[in-house]
Amino acid sequence: MSRLIFDAHLDLAMNAIEWNRDLTRPLDEIRQREMHMKDKNDRGKGTVCLPELRKGHICIVVATQLARYTPSGSALPGWNSPQQAWAMTQAQLAWYREMEVLGEMVQLTDLAGLEAHLALWNTPLQEGEKRPIGYILSLEGADSLVDVSYLQRAHDYGLRAVGLSHFGPGRYAPGTKMQGQVTPLGFELMREMSRLGMILDTTHLTDEGFDQVMDFYDGPIWSSHHNVRKIVPNQRQLTDEQIKRLIERGAVIGGMLDCWAMDIRFIDMVSDPWQLDIRLAHLVDHWDHICQIAGNSRHIAIGSDLDGIFGTEQSPWDLNSIADLQKFESILANRGYSDEDIDNIFNQNWIRFLRNAWK
Repeated sequence: MSRLIFDAHLDLAMNAIEWNRDLTRPLDEIRQREMHMKDKNDRGKGTVCLPELRKGHICIVVATQLARYTPSGSALPGWNSPQQAWAMTQAQLAWYREMEVLGEMVQLTDLAGLEAHLALWNTPLQEGEKRPIGYILSLEGADSLVDVSYLQRAHDYGLRAVGLSHFGPGRYAPGTKMQGQVTPLGFELMREMSRLGMILDTTHLTDEGFDQVMDFYDGPIWSSHHNVRKIVPNQRQLTDEQIKRLIERGAVIGGMLDCWAMDIRFIDMVSDPWQLDIRLAHLVDHWDHICQIAGNSRHIAIGSDLDGIFGTEQSPWDLNSIADLQKFESILANRGYSDEDIDNIFNQNWIRFLRNAWK
């Protein structure tokens, strides 16, 4: 029986709503429907759907709501008002709810639900049985929260993790490819997150913002999809000092499979993973580096970010679908990782984190 996998970053609803992908269908069918579409670079190249999650024994995911507000003059795509961004997150929430109605997914919001879901997936599969994918709802970039009071509304519908920023300028904090500090609104939001016991995701923060968050926030912190700056020296990745601070806080760092975050040679929309020979094993180099700093394997895991506005054109060439995450078992074993280490990376580190955060 394959090991269970916990993937801490997938933009499922964004793909369903904005890419108009029926993720209940087989992957080949989704690709076929997009064969002649040219509106997005990754048309016909997606790697994620619910059948492939089941095939890969990916039983729990952190699934996002994502809707950026873009101020006038910004070159980034996004919504023209916080209210429009909020409305898009509510469309995404409606999609998750429809998946629950179909029995495709089940929302996990507390420890009892997590334990019941794990118990289900740890029992032998009956012939013809279709088990729901458990999802923990996370907001990637807080722009869509019209004001801090909206966080309570979101918590009430099951939001359990928030990242303050995404790409570019942000209402709560600037993000990737930016410099600058958390805004006053961001500090107000962190106080409310702390009151509600929510998880803060450090992914996409600026270096200044990262330090401020680590100094200010007193609740649980994780880094859902982040690689290592020593290997890929750009601002999107974690410095050794940031890794040390995350380890001290008991955080887990999810390794991501976007090629430009794995290999500095890769230029998105230009390079080819096959020509550069970028494979799944490249991510293990990043994990190795974190393990050497930590002295153990308890702070690394999977946060694949697959189909996060990219597909096979920007993924390791030996990955055709998200089910291929199972290939990490042999890759890690060949690199000297023990069974316990592999269990930690595949699921136990995220599960242990949630048991502490939700106890």
